[in-house]
Amino acid sequence: MSGSNDHIGGEARRYGKATIGEAAARLRAGGLVAVPTETVYGLAADSTNAVAVAEIYRTKGRPDFNPLIVHVPDIAAARSIGRLNGLALRFAGEFWPGPLTLVVPKGKDCPVTAAVTAGLETIALRCPAHPVMRQLLEESGLYLAAPSANRSGGISPTTADHVARSLGGNAPMILDGGPCQRGIESTIVAVAGGNYRILRPGPVTQAQLEAIAGTAPLLAKTDLIEAPGQMLSHYAPSKSLRLDAETATADEYHIGFGPVPGDRNLSPDGDLAEAASQLFAALHEADASSKAGIAVAPITDNGIGIALNDRLRRAASPK
Repeated sequence: MSGSNDHIGGEARRYGKATIGEAAARLRAGGLVAVPTETVYGLAADSTNAVAVAEIYRTKGRPDFNPLIVHVPDIAAARSIGRLNGLALRFAGEFWPGPLTLVVPKGKDCPVTAAVTAGLETIALRCPAHPVMRQLLEESGLYLAAPSANRSGGISPTTADHVARSLGGNAPMILDGGPCQRGIESTIVAVAGGNYRILRPGPVTQAQLEAIAGTAPLLAKTDLIEAPGQMLSHYAPSKSLRLDAETATADEYHIGFGPVPGDRNLSPDGDLAEAASQLFAALHEADASSKAGIAVAPITDNGIGIALNDRLRRAASPK
């Protein structure tokens, strides 16, 4: 169903009660819907429908060893499919709804199809804050597997137009909720016993997690894909990408930050949250420009800046 080009003449549909209802019906019938979250746009499907989940992988060109995040409406729903211990519940209580994904053991009778977890005994769960995604979860009554709504490995989409351009003829119905507020994917944390590991940095910082846990995280394993965003090459534009660039050559589109103006500045004031909200949009703009390459100014490597630099290093890694 996702390849039927029913996103109406390439234009995303502005969400509303009727459209949310239509999208929910589509999901219940095994189709895909692109939907905004506060982080990036997701490509949603019923997480219990193996055929629908396979269509996510096909549409994105995503390797099947890369697990998906399941979006749920609340903590009670999360506990019905995953085992959240005391520490996981404290994290959820503090940061849900919001940009935090918890990787926890699957529940005994977890109905989520095996392809979602890539055969692992853990499941990645998030309770999103965006009103469109929350309405869709409520209306559909489903738990939604939803990776970023773009071709695998490419620049993540933060607008409906990014989705349409990245997926092209494979784009499903798109709910247009405007630009995503956070602009980078959720922080992913694996919780086991009283310990936790940060598998992917994001808007929820290590300092915020430590304040809740009372301890620092353990080091993440480097030899196992446990969650999205851990592949070495990811978030990548089609052009070469040069990092920590104070200046740019004549054939490079320069993405600035703080005092480095560039062709487009992520945040002239050096605000990392503002920079995060603009990063992927700037990469899309640079990739579509007439310049042959892309250069990005140095970005402060603390707080949310750690997540920004993580995305940029993966985007610049050889494919």
